Amino acid sequence: MSKQKQVQLRKNVAPYEKSNTKSSIMQLINTLIPFFLVWFLAYQSLSISIWLTIALDIVAAGLVVRIFIIFHDCTHMSFFKNKKANRILGTVTGIITHFAYEKWKRSHAIHHATSSNLDKRGTGDVWVMTVDEYLSASVWGRLTYRLYRNPFVMFGLGPLYLFLISNRFNRKGPKQKERLNTYLINGSIAIIYTLLIWAIGWQAFVIVQAPILFVSGSLGIWLFYVQHQFEDSYFENEDEWDYVKAAVDGSSYYKLPKVMQWITGSIGFHHVHHLSPRVPNYNLEKAHESTPPLQKATTITFASSLKSIRFRLYDEANKSFVSFKEVKDLMNKPKPTVQINTRGTSIQEK
Repeated sequence: MSKQKQVQLRKNVAPYEKSNTKSSIMQLINTLIPFFLVWFLAYQSLSISIWLTIALDIVAAGLVVRIFIIFHDCTHMSFFKNKKANRILGTVTGIITHFAYEKWKRSHAIHHATSSNLDKRGTGDVWVMTVDEYLSASVWGRLTYRLYRNPFVMFGLGPLYLFLISNRFNRKGPKQKERLNTYLINGSIAIIYTLLIWAIGWQAFVIVQAPILFVSGSLGIWLFYVQHQFEDSYFENEDEWDYVKAAVDGSSYYKLPKVMQWITGSIGFHHVHHLSPRVPNYNLEKAHESTPPLQKATTITFASSLKSIRFRLYDEANKSFVSFKEVKDLMNKPKPTVQINTRGTSIQEK
């Protein structure tokens, strides 16, 4: 895609960057009210059947994912026109989703600015090693990476690490606003938890809240993972990296059933979001449908997305993700030996 076409593509999406206050308020109503209602019903159902409670927990977890998308829009200042309104709502939804608003806003902005850039990995993204990096890594380095990319660790232990550690502590050297916002959210969560445990008992609270956090956390990590980890995803070094290509070719269109699209706040149109983060979630589909070049983005379905679990390493030579199994032969292959004659030149390679 030429630079001229890239500029035109961003101009075509620009009209959808405007938030609509009525649409935003309606989304708050049809998301927050159902969440609190389902949470309450999950608690009430404990007297009927724990399996009914678990079923309602899963529904509530889906609503938490949708609340997170609202939180996510607030970090991009795209949910409301007013910046202060975005910060207030972002903090409130941060309490519900257990994410520190200012801290995540910063790391996610870095993710957008460096997505698919091989020279700027490490902040706000999923750890990706190239094949060459993996082959040259120590045994401990390979083991650490393999554990990190293991589905049971990433989607099982990942939510626990996210909610209990990563989101609860500030990074080194944060600005005062970021540091205080994390304290505010942590303190609010502690107070709410204390009141709920006092009101309904710790056992009931754990049975209702723990599955909600775990399921929503796993779903959130899955969405973040799968939309950048597809076979021919775009990755380049800094000197060749291009923002528009990273958005359109490095992010997928995750085509989900309408119910799941609603639950996930249309974040499946991830290529649109990376091209223009200021587009609110309720305009993503409109931008996609009205912009033909965006419809050429890699499309994955739920069934095809499951294949991404085996994509572990990025092969720079072939511009694609590969599995550990595919690089196993490279690791076991003996390095060629070269015989040198007395003149210092190669005479035979074995």
